Amino acid sequence: MTIYPTADARKAAAAARALQDVADGMTLGLGTGSTAAHFVRALGSRVREGLKVRCAATSEETAALALSLDIPIFELDALGTLDLTVDGADEIDPDLSLIKGGGGALLREKIVAAASRAVIIIADDKKAVETLGAFPLPVEIVPFAHRTTMQRIAEAAAMAGCAQNLVTLRGGDAHPFVTDGGHYIADCDCGRIPDPETLAAMLASIPGIVDHGLFIGLASKAYIAGEGGVTEQGQG
Repeated sequence: MTIYPTADARKAAAAARALQDVADGMTLGLGTGSTAAHFVRALGSRVREGLKVRCAATSEETAALALSLDIPIFELDALGTLDLTVDGADEIDPDLSLIKGGGGALLREKIVAAASRAVIIIADDKKAVETLGAFPLPVEIVPFAHRTTMQRIAEAAAMAGCAQNLVTLRGGDAHPFVTDGGHYIADCDCGRIPDPETLAAMLASIPGIVDHGLFIGLASKAYIAGEGGVTEQGQG
């Protein structure tokens, strides 16, 4: 039996399993983050062997990695509906609801995922949780009046029954993290999110929020890698 002793080895194993779902001629969405990067590198090896794909990237970082591996990258508008997107997650629950955005690309990740016929999530087993919320929820916000928006995020978390509602600006006031779209990221430490659907709806209604890192109803299935191998969660 193959043993994957480290988190990085598990990420690579999950990526390799997702690559088996890629067929010649597909249009693909490429995710962002360390696990998605494993998939991009594995895909690059297949492309060099002759696999024909056309891809849309969810971040400038992923686009640069893909192009360095001779993976053809197109604007999403040029591809339309994608056959498949493969991406990572910061947390995934048994219903395939996700927290994403640790890499700061949640908006583009959600746009690409929503434009895909299927979305496969790849992750190491530490990302699998019973209830979302231990990982702080990223929320992409416009810079204007961002402190006011952050206060409203905290209020929404409290009203949605989260265990806590500490909101911080990623990077701090002196050097705020700026997304590819020119926005800020507010990270909301919820502790535990008992009702992701309710919180998602409340956040979506707040002016100043561009989007949030709750991905609900978008993932088709997940490949979760543990020390002893890769398991499939959900239905393809």
